[in-house]
Amino acid sequence: MYPVSSRFLPRLAEDHTPPTQVLLITTDGRVVDVDHTGGSVSVDRGQAIRRTCTVTCTDVTLIPLTPADQLATYGARLRIARGVDYGDGTTELVPLGIFRLDEIGGDTEQGPVTLTGKSLECIISDDTFISPYRATGTVVGAITALITRSIPDAQIISQITDTPIGARTWDADSDPWDACRDVAATAGAEVYCNADGVFIISVLPDLLSADPVWAVEATEGGVYVSGTRSMSSTGVFNGVLARGEASDTATPPVQYLATDDDPGSPTYWGGPFGHRPTTYSSSTLTTVGTCAAAAILMLRAAKTPNATGDLSALPNPALDCGDVIRVTHPDGLKELHQVASFTVPLDLGGDFPIATISAKEDA
Repeated sequence: MYPVSSRFLPRLAEDHTPPTQVLLITTDGRVVDVDHTGGSVSVDRGQAIRRTCTVTCTDVTLIPLTPADQLATYGARLRIARGVDYGDGTTELVPLGIFRLDEIGGDTEQGPVTLTGKSLECIISDDTFISPYRATGTVVGAITALITRSIPDAQIISQITDTPIGARTWDADSDPWDACRDVAATAGAEVYCNADGVFIISVLPDLLSADPVWAVEATEGGVYVSGTRSMSSTGVFNGVLARGEASDTATPPVQYLATDDDPGSPTYWGGPFGHRPTTYSSSTLTTVGTCAAAAILMLRAAKTPNATGDLSALPNPALDCGDVIRVTHPDGLKELHQVASFTVPLDLGGDFPIATISAKEDA
């Protein structure tokens, strides 16, 4: 969750008018404070481009009509935030993302005007390879090279233990952002752009050991609105076979099978769940050791219970994908949920739906 003051989360459940801010940063250096009437920011861990936004306003002068306007708009960015008003003359804003402005349009006389954008992963994705691209070195080094190829001044923070990779070549016309995600997967990690526009390389927090960052409670003064829960064994695996795919026939193949070896686990390899392995192959894996490291990290996510929840709560703009939240349902059942996606409204009456990827009963 985005760092906030100790006053922030309790204030979410109290009656107040949340402040929102939309800044349009044009390519000629102008910063326009957009007087918006609505919109939303969607955040989804399951999408390659993690954050998307839609903003509505009445300012028809934002629609580019002349070549000069178009030049200032192509490549422009949106910086969006939402927060809380403490009622004492102070507010606290939390960033929701930095977005490349992809589309702007509307009635040129009466409006409304709609602006849409995507977080900065889209810049790497759209800069497709025009010739074969070869990556080597380490996970962090290869991802850094791929990102700075398109955004030279990009900020990149690694939260993983860096590991070496074997050489990997992508064909011309391939998606460089897919390449970033593939290299990250070698370390059982993910790469994405956060709310500050910083690229993060990290491993999904473990639901069983991570501390909950927010309480969603169906109690007086709580932020819970509604919720459902379901569970399926589809997509749950208790073994991961990581295999190196050598680019030349002279190099012998390497592989490692990691299995759930906890007899107390519902997905124990030797238990009633049976054997349900999944396979990951990449030429970036060159030794048994790198295969083992990748397989062990991937197994943690692979054996996570496929329990999903659809919750609705009062909006929390500081939330992030992967966060663990404690949910108390109307019947008193307490669960820990891991956030997969959510949508933050930019108006007062908007819902705040949260989808989760795993859950377990909490004491």
